[in-house]
Amino acid sequence: MEKCSALPANRKGRMSGTHQELYDAIVVGAGIEGCFTTYHFTKNKRKVLLLEQFFLPHSRGSSHGQSRIIRRAYPEDFYTKMMEECYQIWAQLENESGTKLYRQTGLLVLGKKEEAEIRTIQDNLSKQGAEHKYFDAEELRRCFPNIRFPREQVGIWEPHAGVLFADKALKALQDLIRQLGGVIHDGEKVVEIKPGYPVTVTTATRTYQAKSLVITAGPWTNQLLLPLGMQLPLQALRINVCYWREKVPGSYGKNFPCFIGSFPDLAPHHIYGLPAREYPGLVKVCYHHGNKADPDERDCPSASSEVADVQILSSFVRDYLPSLQPRPAIMERCMYTNTPDQNFILDRHPKHANIVIGAGFSGHGFKLSPVVGKVLYELSTGSTLSYDPTPFQIRRFQGLNNASL
Repeated sequence: MEKCSALPANRKGRMSGTHQELYDAIVVGAGIEGCFTTYHFTKNKRKVLLLEQFFLPHSRGSSHGQSRIIRRAYPEDFYTKMMEECYQIWAQLENESGTKLYRQTGLLVLGKKEEAEIRTIQDNLSKQGAEHKYFDAEELRRCFPNIRFPREQVGIWEPHAGVLFADKALKALQDLIRQLGGVIHDGEKVVEIKPGYPVTVTTATRTYQAKSLVITAGPWTNQLLLPLGMQLPLQALRINVCYWREKVPGSYGKNFPCFIGSFPDLAPHHIYGLPAREYPGLVKVCYHHGNKADPDERDCPSASSEVADVQILSSFVRDYLPSLQPRPAIMERCMYTNTPDQNFILDRHPKHANIVIGAGFSGHGFKLSPVVGKVLYELSTGSTLSYDPTPFQIRRFQGLNNASL
């Protein structure tokens, strides 16, 4: 079998050599987390350089595509708390860019009545004063007739949840970064990082220096950390993003909500969906898990385990969404970078305090990126942290030995 490889990332014609300017910060990785981090630097009038190994826009990482769910509903209360400010910053970005980035659809969180997760989510929403409503099985069937619910199914309705327009958000951020004086260099793969003050970053074409470095490189994070004497418990997963055709156009369109839920009779991981938008007449329904993959070989032929993931979704669509064709009409690829507990890593390198790491967003980081970027900025500048860092610190992984650090 022919080996798949990454596309060349060097921009021809860009002059090589050392760039003498000292930046306040260099951010490596121009996905949504890196872009929001850079945005916060520019908003605070700091001199910042954002480096991206691929040419923008690209679809090799975790931030491409047209849509993501935005919600407050989480079993972890710290995410529910963070989402309050996230909504505010997303609205601020809409105003500053003049671009619509959010569509309110509402969200159904589905599960069985006896599941602890359902009760915890409801408690967290109540504590934060977030509007929501509990639906028993009868109410679900009456309010959402185009979904076929089992008798034991219950749900939490979050009316202010909805869809973020991912590709538009990335472009809006990158445009604003430039307008605010930030520098973006795409097509520059980082080949060496020399710790110290200042930290020195060498790409395939130039060398830069900065007071601090922020690494938001998604599934490539450990490649950058290995020469710095560190490996994090990150697992890169290849995800199938599936779109399913409506049997009757409009069945799951304008008035259909987003949903996410556990369906243990079908699969051990969550299944989620978004109403038809990207492709006319196609609904996005995905499995919140994937298969191990090298990010540089993401587009290699699918393994049999990936086919099994699609079969899980086909069974779900057949049983729960009967007005959709039970075979995907379009399949795209995305990457998750998961931690063992599926919580983020937002922390300083244990030996180099001016190197900050944002990683392990585990397939749910897009909506939270406005606050993630703020926290990474605060860690980098030594500012007072706006949120308790404990859930995101590296030291929570007790299994990391000296070799890993």
